[in-house]
Amino acid sequence: VQLVESGGGLVQPGGSLRLSCAAFGGTISQYLMGWFRQVSGKEREFVTAISRSGGTTEYADSVKGRFTVSRDNGADNTMYLQMNDLKPEDTAVYYCAASFGSSRWRLPRSYSYWGRGTLVTVSS
Repeated sequence: VQLVESGGGLVQPGGSLRLSCAAFGGTISQYLMGWFRQVSGKEREFVTAISRSGGTTEYADSVKGRFTVSRDNGADNTMYLQMNDLKPEDTAVYYCAASFGSSRWRLPRSYSYWGRGTLVTVSS
């Protein structure tokens, strides 16, 4: 499956963005899906993950209450990340990823497929 992120950009502190992760060549319903982010020179960081059905989600403490992950396993075949109350420290390249299944949702090595990323910059 090929994953393509979109929706990144420049936003002021306190603003909102909605990222999308569209899947091609496969249906995302087969996969646990996750969002990670990375700042240059730092390790890739877990943001959130969502179960195959969408019924279970997990968030990093740094984004809990501000970010919301969702997925459309139907015609859209897409995962979303709604980001509200953005802060400068949220600035990063955001990657979506797909996993065949793992109990370790927060580990990048649990995911088999990755998108190329979309840049989010939070600055005034």
